[in-house]
Amino acid sequence: MLEIEQNKKINAIVICPMLADDKAFLSSESRLDEAVGLSLAIDLNVVYAEILNLKEVKPATYFSNGFIEKIKPIIEKEDVFLMIADTTLSAIQQRNLEKALKIKVIDRTALILEIFGERAQTSEGKLQVELAHLTYQRSRLVRSWTHLERQRGGAGFLGGPGEKQIELDKRLIDDKIVKIKKELEKVKNTRTLQRGNRKKVPYPIVALVGYTNAGKSSLFNRLTEDNVMVADMLFATLDPVLRKIKLTSGTEVILSDTVGFISNLPHELVMAFRSTLEEVLEADLVVHVRDVSNPNADFQQKDVLDVLHHLGLKDIEHAKNYIEVLNKTDLLAEDEKKALYASASRKHRKVVCVSAVTGEGCENLLSLIDEKLASDQVESTAQISVSDGKSLALVYENANVIEKIENDNFITLRFKTSLKNNQKLAALLKNKEEKVSL
Repeated sequence: MLEIEQNKKINAIVICPMLADDKAFLSSESRLDEAVGLSLAIDLNVVYAEILNLKEVKPATYFSNGFIEKIKPIIEKEDVFLMIADTTLSAIQQRNLEKALKIKVIDRTALILEIFGERAQTSEGKLQVELAHLTYQRSRLVRSWTHLERQRGGAGFLGGPGEKQIELDKRLIDDKIVKIKKELEKVKNTRTLQRGNRKKVPYPIVALVGYTNAGKSSLFNRLTEDNVMVADMLFATLDPVLRKIKLTSGTEVILSDTVGFISNLPHELVMAFRSTLEEVLEADLVVHVRDVSNPNADFQQKDVLDVLHHLGLKDIEHAKNYIEVLNKTDLLAEDEKKALYASASRKHRKVVCVSAVTGEGCENLLSLIDEKLASDQVESTAQISVSDGKSLALVYENANVIEKIENDNFITLRFKTSLKNNQKLAALLKNKEEKVSL
């Protein structure tokens, strides 16, 4: 983590290198804007930002000597403490740059890890971020610091010349990684139990996914009437939040707000947050929230889908349980808005336009969620003896009861559940000794 003096902002410069064969989908200006936005997200004071076109990467320092000499006066004049390179630097490149510039240097991965470290609130989130930090640090120990070449004396006859400091540091990090993974495994088991309990109820899970700052949390608050933190910054919220809402049909669902995605999301974070992202894998319906006011909306969509594919949701965008939400329509000009609505109406009930700020289109979204979930739901009625508490419990555990009628001898329950769950429930009830009719 960066050591920041309390109540004092760190002056930083942001350099966005662009190679001739760079296959990035974002434009150079958009990449720079995003890098600056990431820097501002941890309250850095960006005093200088530049797009740097490179012909080639220098193995020792990534940047050319000419650039290094050019940037030195700016660093001195602006009292810069930190340089952020919006790329991936090797350990030796980072070290050489720090020696040449005499300031702290970090790359894109380290910056995103820094943001996640500051934003994580729950114990699980903190563990996941620490695991990602340690995994990142371990890969950069080789030749990162001169003290790593020192050796410690061996012990006993077989001690030999002793172990190098780098070996000790790696071993300490490995020990920490093993410990954190064990703790995360406990959290994962708890989360699995929680999912199992939700499935017994069962409430369908609707997961909101999207690029960071696409308005997921604002939409979540609008639909749930909650007050999850919302801010115009990248990665304003990290830890997943779940709330129960009731749709117009009476069906109750659990809405999940997940971590935002970003282009070139560090592999360490994808792996560390896998247990959190499993909420998406377990969801009955995936709602992809997009910021249509952003000129890079299409590129952002691809980045999100790439992460979902990496998690195991292959071709999710073509699945029946996928909805695309075009958010921030309130920021569009009227003619753009009309064209967007016309285009969405031709997408066979898979796309809906909304504004989380004004609430426009949110009722249509809830109706579409209802419709998608209902396509996999069947309605049944069970007549159960008033003395058969076990059968009553089975229905309540495996279905969403929408009506209950009682008389002296029987209780009639009208309920909805998935076809799979309905078949399972029917088999369980038929095995009961008490009188049950479906």
